[in-house]
Amino acid sequence: MTLPADTTPDGPGPNRSGPAPEPPPGPPPSTLFPPALPVLTTSRDAPDRRAWAAELPGLVERLRERWQLRLGAPYHGGSCAWAAPAWLADGTRAVLKVTWPHPEAREEGTALRLCDGRGAVRLHAADAELFALLIERCEPGTRLDRADRLPADERLVRAASVLRRCQEADPAAATAAGVPRLAEVAARWADLADERADRAWPAAVDTGLFRLGSALLRELPGSAPGTVLLHGDFNPGNVLAATREPWLAIDPKPMTGDPAYDPWPLIEQTDDPFGRADPRAVLRRRTALVADRLGLDADRLCAWAVARQVEFALWTTAQAPNPDRARQQNTAPHTPALLPLLHRAALLADLAGL
Repeated sequence: MTLPADTTPDGPGPNRSGPAPEPPPGPPPSTLFPPALPVLTTSRDAPDRRAWAAELPGLVERLRERWQLRLGAPYHGGSCAWAAPAWLADGTRAVLKVTWPHPEAREEGTALRLCDGRGAVRLHAADAELFALLIERCEPGTRLDRADRLPADERLVRAASVLRRCQEADPAAATAAGVPRLAEVAARWADLADERADRAWPAAVDTGLFRLGSALLRELPGSAPGTVLLHGDFNPGNVLAATREPWLAIDPKPMTGDPAYDPWPLIEQTDDPFGRADPRAVLRRRTALVADRLGLDADRLCAWAVARQVEFALWTTAQAPNPDRARQQNTAPHTPALLPLLHRAALLADLAGL
């Protein structure tokens, strides 16, 4: 198949051996956009997203015609993107993904193009203006966090190998293409941490962790042992079983910067270490395991874990009522959710010797 000029070609069709089977007839338009699809239900509460969701059927039809696709029923998952199995004109199996336009998704196609199939799905075509990608389909597509037949340590080892391959892409080319720098993003997060720390909080909230998170977000990028293309959201749900390679990464939110930034979501979300009888020992062992596989310092991974845990805790309060007002009213509706996140950050800080 000859791809249009605004697309990115790649090699032979992914995950295929022998002639491709005839693609099934496409579903009727009504089944491509079921009302209960998460990306549609989450778009109903925000005016800008409602407008995008209303335009989505037309966008998909334009892309289907341009890239000569047959489409299957959409995947039921993900709150920011519509995605469905697709077949190219030559029978190649792919996925069409159309994302609600937002900054984190802007350079996803750039990252996949630069990875060029090393550890991540291949990019067949892209339309940056429409936030649309035509990507390699992973089959069977089992998420690593659902691969229960594998022990947790084995899942971590396999994912670390995937991440290492993803980080082989050229970071200078990524920066030149517009991928943001981690240092700049982390500085904005640090400003938020400082602003939150200056607010009046209930006594149970340790705002010293906000200060620690802020300091780490400012200091770690500048002391990085090197610069790589970061995945940006390397959790086990974004690592899928495939055929071309055993496991492939999807859904990057790329930045360039410290390679130690990426592993924390993988460690945190693989067989919940905080739910174990001795989370400290489990985290110490698993962090060392992943650090060894990536050739990184385990304490540095822990330091980034603290910074990211604090950033996530603050994100959970971003839409919460002002703590000053909540305290005056003797209420803090966000505090019950915040406290366990800060407890985790404190445990990680202790592990890192901070």
